Amino acid sequence: MSELRHHWTPTAVLYLVLSLAGLVGTWTFNVLAIVQLRDFIGDLVTSGPAVSSITVDLLVVAVAGSAFIIVEARRLGMRFAWLYIVLSGVTAFAFTFPLFLAMRERRLTARSATSPETAPGAPAA
Repeated sequence: MSELRHHWTPTAVLYLVLSLAGLVGTWTFNVLAIVQLRDFIGDLVTSGPAVSSITVDLLVVAVAGSAFIIVEARRLGMRFAWLYIVLSGVTAFAFTFPLFLAMRERRLTARSATSPETAPGAPAA
């Protein structure tokens, strides 16, 4: 059990807290939109240029973040990375991306504990 706790670095905990804040923050407004029977997609693109700008901004970040998730997960041997992307469609990328970063941090910590030469910042061979 102590081995499991060891991989939760302060950075991993920060990412996990951000993930939970993303889930609660976005779903508070999602539930409000559902209760009010709002056209969620329509509201995103028709409520003026500022909302459209934020929508495009977040969409581009989500696509870039999704590419990062796939590439980084493959590099680190993390399985089921696609699940973070799929879950972002039913929760929020503000939840799944920091969650991925927390799990990535744990993976990096576990790898550095087993072989110091793979630790972040270790000199290249």
